Amino acid sequence: MLGLAKVEAGRDGLALGEYPIREPGAHEVLIKVLVSGVCGTDMQIYHGQGAFGERVKLPTILGHEMCGRVEAVGEAVSRTQAGDLVSLESHVPCGECRSCRTGRSHVCAATRYPGIDFNGCFAEYVTVPESIVWVNPADVDPERAALLEPLGIAVHATLEGQGVAGRTVVVNGCGPIGLMNVAVARHYGAASIVAVDVNPYRLGIARQMGADLAVNAAEKDVVSTVRRHFGGEGAEVVFEYTGSAAGARNTFQLVAPLGEVKWCATPAGPIEFDFGLWRRGRPTIHNIHGRRLWDTWYACAPLVYEGALDLAPIASHRVPLREGREAFELILAGQAVKPLILCD
Repeated sequence: MLGLAKVEAGRDGLALGEYPIREPGAHEVLIKVLVSGVCGTDMQIYHGQGAFGERVKLPTILGHEMCGRVEAVGEAVSRTQAGDLVSLESHVPCGECRSCRTGRSHVCAATRYPGIDFNGCFAEYVTVPESIVWVNPADVDPERAALLEPLGIAVHATLEGQGVAGRTVVVNGCGPIGLMNVAVARHYGAASIVAVDVNPYRLGIARQMGADLAVNAAEKDVVSTVRRHFGGEGAEVVFEYTGSAAGARNTFQLVAPLGEVKWCATPAGPIEFDFGLWRRGRPTIHNIHGRRLWDTWYACAPLVYEGALDLAPIASHRVPLREGREAFELILAGQAVKPLILCD
């Protein structure tokens, strides 16, 4: 089968190659991949940066956001059958640690990931544990089903803490999940939403997703602009997606006293931060990681199935697997939100 893998350390190091199809073990399923999405984690691995960029084994086929059709199942598989249209949860928790045994498997310290610890879904086929398979209705658009995993982060972040209903919101950073978060916050009743980014193209998408105001941080003073929009006050909820030192400073100047910060970013490296900003405003900080298993999936999947969210603007490009490197190049050029790699 064809697969797009990280084969060399450092920047880039991607190559398309032929790989064997691995038959499923007793508790595994073999999936014919239809569509895969390129994620910020994949970009960190591309650059050879951050914890995942250093952790990935070489060579490894990248990719963890996908929709496909089950081709074969192992002898101990009970919940999934050949022909099912499925998406994947990208976290493979250990199931044995204290976090897993107390309903917090989304923060399992021993979590393994497709596309990092074992071959992922930028390929014609992928073999994964049945435990991370989510079965979709047969008539769901595979391109939308491939977005369920990243959408789950936005839903998890939005529902954490006091939620957003009737509250003022800032989404700081308009990558794919930040843009999804705009739409999710709108769906769950945010009173007013401001989106912040430096990319005019993505800010335009933010307006389509439901932002009341889109602020270009490269052109305007973010803090004064946002506070003016909210009548001199900070926002009651700020979602941080930039992962940068400047973004972190803005986040804690944008949040209202005793508001909530939903920290969703994964910085590529250490950043300096003045905790006096947090001390003065005393916001509650929620550290958002992945999705709650499987609570978030039950909340987010119907939003897609029932058409409550229009995710079409997020899937900005479609690239055949043989040209998969182009998906990364589009992101690097700032021309794409989330390219989909067509693997079928």
